Amino acid sequence: MPERVALKDIAKMLDHSTLQPYLTEEDIRKGCDIALRYGSATVCARPGDMPLVAKLLSGSDVLPCTVIGFPHGNHRTDVKVFEAQRALDDGCKELDMVLNIGRMLAGDEAFVQDEIAQLAACAHGRDAILKVILETCYLSDEQIVAACRLSEAAGADFVKTSTGYGSAGAKVHHVKLMRESVSEKVRVKASGGIRTLDAILACRLAGAARCGVSATKAIMEEAEKRNAEGGIFLPESLDAVLGGGY
Repeated sequence: MPERVALKDIAKMLDHSTLQPYLTEEDIRKGCDIALRYGSATVCARPGDMPLVAKLLSGSDVLPCTVIGFPHGNHRTDVKVFEAQRALDDGCKELDMVLNIGRMLAGDEAFVQDEIAQLAACAHGRDAILKVILETCYLSDEQIVAACRLSEAAGADFVKTSTGYGSAGAKVHHVKLMRESVSEKVRVKASGGIRTLDAILACRLAGAARCGVSATKAIMEEAEKRNAEGGIFLPESLDAVLGGGY
């Protein structure tokens, strides 16, 4: 019998994303309303939106989240640290940083690990958590494994697939590989192109604890429908979804 998933557990898998460059303040307010309505894990917004997002989410269990070094990852390390500090000052509780993709591709693992460690120390010193975006579309499987291990060694709380702005987003086989490459202390977040409940369930089966999505309303409406009709269930295996559309 496939595993049944509670409706509230689906909601708490979702980091509601409001990262598009064209979003207005009204769009951010609407995004926070959606997250509060369904009880998502976070609202992941642009750094400049953090004061507003933190205010709108205050008193709820939906946390403010932002991105650091987004989306290319090649900001100076001290700039990433400053950006993180300012976000924390603004009330942010979760930081999603992009590792330096070029340095990772060049094999400069010491640089990559040190940068992540600096951001992890910054986050943990303020009771926040750090997710490391690998941008898996640019990395080989071997590099993904290495990036996962560097992230854990540096103190990251999550490894995350994608920004959503690379050449491809989350792939189930990458989620599975990432889950296998870190210990239980580190969680996995899938992000990029995830728009359906079935994609969420596939990522959950592969080992994702969170998913970054902008289609929260559609996903939760489908989850509510299935829950009312008899339940939400994981796929019986990954065979049907590996190599598929997500």
